[in-house]
Amino acid sequence: MTATTSSTVSTARGDAGTVLEVTDLKKHFRASQGIGGGGGLVYAVDGVSLSIGRGEVLGLVGESGSGKSTVGRCIMRLLEPTSGTVRLNGVDVTGLSRRQMRPLRREMHMVFQDPYSSLNPRMTAGQIVEEPLQLHGVARGSEAEDRVAVLFEKVGLGAQMRFRYPHELSGGQRQRIGLARALVLEPSLIIADEPVSALDVSVQASIINLLMDLQQDMGFSCLFITHALSAVEFIADRVAVMYLGKIVEEAPREQLFASPKHPYTQALLSAVLAPDPRAQRERQRVVLPGDIPSPLAPPSGCSFHTRCPVVEPQHKVEEPQLRRVGHAEHWVRCHLVDDDGRAPDILQATSEEPHDHDPT
Repeated sequence: MTATTSSTVSTARGDAGTVLEVTDLKKHFRASQGIGGGGGLVYAVDGVSLSIGRGEVLGLVGESGSGKSTVGRCIMRLLEPTSGTVRLNGVDVTGLSRRQMRPLRREMHMVFQDPYSSLNPRMTAGQIVEEPLQLHGVARGSEAEDRVAVLFEKVGLGAQMRFRYPHELSGGQRQRIGLARALVLEPSLIIADEPVSALDVSVQASIINLLMDLQQDMGFSCLFITHALSAVEFIADRVAVMYLGKIVEEAPREQLFASPKHPYTQALLSAVLAPDPRAQRERQRVVLPGDIPSPLAPPSGCSFHTRCPVVEPQHKVEEPQLRRVGHAEHWVRCHLVDDDGRAPDILQATSEEPHDHDPT
């Protein structure tokens, strides 16, 4: 089987029901020069292609520094992509001006990681949620207030909470306000960037359950960005795994959790806590050596070779391509996975007793 380019992969996945299609997206930052000169480019996102169908949830996972949040911000045009294309409902938004983008922003909204810093402290919760209705001329006055009141009930907040300020709310309540603001215009796409990582563990499950209920009720598509695979297993239809600016594996949720192919994915999944304490005690853990390399100087060849426990010499010079293997919708960027989906088991190559280290 011949290697498949990123742009071909995206086209193969897309269809008439595609809400979001990202093709060969790159975002390179110019590094500031240090005392000794330096500078150079930071390859934050380096050729990402993905698509999300109507009403579908795609989980985008990876360690801190993998570039997953940068992907979300480039899709929203909060950051300008270096190259590549982003299509929303078939419309290429990458080259549009701010004025041209404004009507399209009704169709996509973002839920940020920190619910407090993303809310205006001088506005009440009701004013925050109502503002998009006024900016886009959708509703004003009593009509807007009525729509906001209904939405507050839908996200699990009483209508009386509209008159509270952000500092008067808990972290979970603030994130519910963030969800309400993102959904008030009934967009076709929501990008949730680590929406529960800043919340107490006791609150995280309720917010994820709420997001699932809202998604099923309203039918929007969602890019769910996180480092917590346990949340992805619960909410996502498909999962894409990022490492150092590239997608290294993508598959339907059940397929990826049952049969991960890439060594990096296997390592991440070995760190997920099992609900059964006995199973957790018996689980083998894979501890990857070192940290994720700097995107300022990514490794040659396979970007994962500096941490891969089954690396071979040629992998240090030959870059693998993202290609379909085995299962019809299973894509992997790894030299060691054959066309039938047979992959090395790194649990056998290197493992140790369970401890508190978490490679995610």
